[in-house]
Amino acid sequence: MRKHLQGIDHVVIAVADLDQAAADFERLGFTLTPRGRHTMGSENHCAMFAGDYFELLAVPADHPVTRYYSDFLAQGDGLAALALKTDDAAGFHAELASAGICAAPPVDFSRPVILPEGARDAAFRITQVDISETPGGLVFACQHLTRDVVWRPEYEEHANGAIGLHGISVLTDAANFGATRDAYERLFDRAAEGSGQDGRNWRVATGNTPIEVRTPAAFAEQYAGLEVGRRTLPFFGALHFCVRSLAQTRSALELSGVEFAARADGAIAVGAPLTHGLVVVFTELSA
Repeated sequence: MRKHLQGIDHVVIAVADLDQAAADFERLGFTLTPRGRHTMGSENHCAMFAGDYFELLAVPADHPVTRYYSDFLAQGDGLAALALKTDDAAGFHAELASAGICAAPPVDFSRPVILPEGARDAAFRITQVDISETPGGLVFACQHLTRDVVWRPEYEEHANGAIGLHGISVLTDAANFGATRDAYERLFDRAAEGSGQDGRNWRVATGNTPIEVRTPAAFAEQYAGLEVGRRTLPFFGALHFCVRSLAQTRSALELSGVEFAARADGAIAVGAPLTHGLVVVFTELSA
């Protein structure tokens, strides 16, 4: 494990219509932060948990920094990026360089946040890993410079009982399965655990939220009957959350009229299009 890497900080779901996406994820039982506007023109809502979060991101204006997301959306909404948790973006960049992994030098950006005590800027320092190093989507390390602005207790309670990220699945074809798995082993400096070479049981530890590598056939077995975005392989196809109580999750989904499927492992899952191009899975913490 790398010294300046503590796991997954947040994930980015790129959406064409931020208002619709916000309404859909609120139907799923998530509490979202007010709309934020970044200095490069992008806009977002976030669902915050105690140690991580996910972000709904729209890019209404063209900008070189957000062009990846504009290009990504040409194939539809979906899980576009993983943000890694780091205590030192510059130190992490140096670690990657010493390992021969290409990444851009750290840059700073911010967005204003309206709080009860007044407006403040949420500030970040990021270093972006070259897209060629991470099959499935963009990966960057995010150092929070103003954590007290981003993590607010009033946004951490969710009707569906979600308390954090639990797993990420990346789909890749059988021919490139080994290379995809190896890329994430290299990035996190961790050996994958599993068996077989067909994408059925392999996962890479990240420090908190593991990344599963699966072929489409293995993914279909795990998420039977659930629609996922139709993107060019490889891509991030599923996002797992841990919840306090699946009974609470079921109740919240039923109250909103959301259809869901029960999995063999006891988890429940919701498929696209309500989830905007990915499968969302809820697993009870004790499960």
